[in-house]
Amino acid sequence: MRKQFLFLTVAAVVSAQGFAADWDAAYTKAKTALGKLSQNDRLAIVSGIGWGKGPCAGNTGAATSIGFRSLCLQDGPLGVRGASSVTAFPPGVQAASTWDRALMRDRGKGIGQQSKALGVNVILGPVAGPLGKIPNGGRNWEGFGSDPYLCGVAMEQTVGGIQEGGAQACAKHYIGNEQEKERDTVNSVIDDRTLHELYLWPFAEAVRANVASIMCSYNKVGGKWACESQQMMDAILKKELGYKGYVVTDWDAQHTTVDSANAGLDMTMPGSSYGGTLNVLWGNNMLGNAVKNSQVSQGRLDDMVTRILASWYLTKQDSGYPATAINQNTNNGGPNVQGNGATNAKLVARDGIVLLKNLANVLPLKAPKSIAIIGSHAVANPKGINSCVDMGCNTGALTMGWGSGSASLPYLSSPADAITTRAKKSGTTITTSTSDSTSAGASAAQNAEIAIVFITADSGEGYITVETNAGDRNNLEAWHSGADLVKAVAAINKNTIVVIHSVGPIILESFVDLGNVKAIVWAGLPGQESGNALVEILWGDASPSGKLPYTIAKQQRDYGTNLQSGTDSFSEGLFIDYRYLDKNNIAPRFEFGFGLSYTTFNYSSLAITSTATSGPATGNIVPGGISSLFDIVATVTMTLSNSGAVSGAEVAQLYLGFPSSAPSTPVRQLRGFQKTLVAGGASTTVKFELRRKDLSYWDASGKRWVLPAGNFKVEVGASSKDLRLSGSIVVT
Repeated sequence: MRKQFLFLTVAAVVSAQGFAADWDAAYTKAKTALGKLSQNDRLAIVSGIGWGKGPCAGNTGAATSIGFRSLCLQDGPLGVRGASSVTAFPPGVQAASTWDRALMRDRGKGIGQQSKALGVNVILGPVAGPLGKIPNGGRNWEGFGSDPYLCGVAMEQTVGGIQEGGAQACAKHYIGNEQEKERDTVNSVIDDRTLHELYLWPFAEAVRANVASIMCSYNKVGGKWACESQQMMDAILKKELGYKGYVVTDWDAQHTTVDSANAGLDMTMPGSSYGGTLNVLWGNNMLGNAVKNSQVSQGRLDDMVTRILASWYLTKQDSGYPATAINQNTNNGGPNVQGNGATNAKLVARDGIVLLKNLANVLPLKAPKSIAIIGSHAVANPKGINSCVDMGCNTGALTMGWGSGSASLPYLSSPADAITTRAKKSGTTITTSTSDSTSAGASAAQNAEIAIVFITADSGEGYITVETNAGDRNNLEAWHSGADLVKAVAAINKNTIVVIHSVGPIILESFVDLGNVKAIVWAGLPGQESGNALVEILWGDASPSGKLPYTIAKQQRDYGTNLQSGTDSFSEGLFIDYRYLDKNNIAPRFEFGFGLSYTTFNYSSLAITSTATSGPATGNIVPGGISSLFDIVATVTMTLSNSGAVSGAEVAQLYLGFPSSAPSTPVRQLRGFQKTLVAGGASTTVKFELRRKDLSYWDASGKRWVLPAGNFKVEVGASSKDLRLSGSIVVT
């Protein structure tokens, strides 16, 4: 029996929900300040000053009469883009695969603190769209996986962390932005129920968390530009969801002066097209004249200004906020503001690693005599870790996707370096093959006790094309013939371990069942601490505890969705990812929520209490929607036991099956999860609290959330397929 030496830093479930905020006080200050502003000041606050005319990606005008300086808006969702020395946190998808609320929140707080230290007022993240309905969508990795509940929790915690850190969060891209192909022209036609239950859900949770700003997207929604849709921005976001903050365009996503203003847009960025002078649609001349001519009311302009000021006051940026210390025009990346960000970055990278296969307990490693490290992705990019603009290449170790959601690496712990350092402690001999040549890989592996093969798949934003992939991935295969490399090594080495760094699912079928492929480690997108995080899993300093935030299918068509041209009708409706496979009885290779451990967990003693009653939600509108949606109407408890000898963390997941009175509903939907650290041989109680919203569906004809009568099936387990306990909630 191995001695118990595993250590995990998996924090207890946090009770904090979003950002603690007093919108009423913020609005009182904003309305008082509004009375001190000239018309020119008001127009300046809502308008970007133009591309390249300020230090940041976006810069508003200033209003000196109230001490309102030009706001700095800067990418991005994993760290401050364009800064010289910030933490390159793992992307959102890696945070999602931790299923750990506390780590999500700490990651957000680190991003917020570093943004504030650099004088960045608004950090453009987190990402709730794309939700990831298309598995090869280019920017899926910026978000939090393919389930709205998981994404909603991650949005809530990340928004809370960023704004506790002092910056304004900006939830993006609102809404229906699911692909890079034709992203600035595609028309997303989403039925009302699907909109509410899938794509709006995580944005509603961000609103519930008191997010300061929301970015509207490039695409059309139901024939209207997202940044000019009165239905999306005003009727749904501001009225139905009770959103108090402001709506800002994606960069150059505005098309008109008057229609955008009257539809509910509050701030335009960057204020011009990328030429710097063309397409100026707001500002004194354009919006100012529209107000003078009564095409846009003074009240609408004042509402824009009030919302922007309220978010400024809400996040306490009106006093003592640091001056902006970066300047993209002079390549000034600012001072070192990393602080202790590396600690959280490593924990997110490590605890987001998902162990997919582990035959004969080949992992954790037990002081092997020799290891072969194989593949070009095991080492840092030989041209420099930041040599590719906005990470627009797939050379060397993959830490994040490419595009505006990337950030510069302050350093990189490469897998090869970290493995070599760790192996030397036990006298293990290292052989390396740092190309993707099958012959070189097989040669390196021939005499090694263990062969570790690194393969990747990359994607990003469509303004960069990498190896013919124009943002979206061309397919779900590993890049650089990664599957062939694995097969060549496995043909010669009986202890082959595959480490995969990927933006999303890849098809594993050609090698997943090979007997010599003893382990598959899904290491995701780990950021700067890649190697340091990986070795702690490989050598067993920590038991793997990540779970997949999406399904890995056996073939691409098993997802039921594809990139579209012209119009995306969202014909799959509610049935994306595991919901689609469940509906069509398609067996996945590795299901949503799957992940192995170095120990074993038992589930028992399910208990359910409920006060749920059927009918529509009622009450006042609060941030996030009708107030009763957030009432706790059911509680589920269970006992989680670690039956192994070592400590480990398990993500217990709760899925609901709705009664037949809720028509055309998925077989099961995630509605709760808790990540819990349990010592070897110990047991603990896990508790899930279900809100009225979690038991409701959107009644499109009545335009309301309805909790249906009937028998809800409650399933709790280790994944969406490994469901250990079941019970029911009977609602009358």
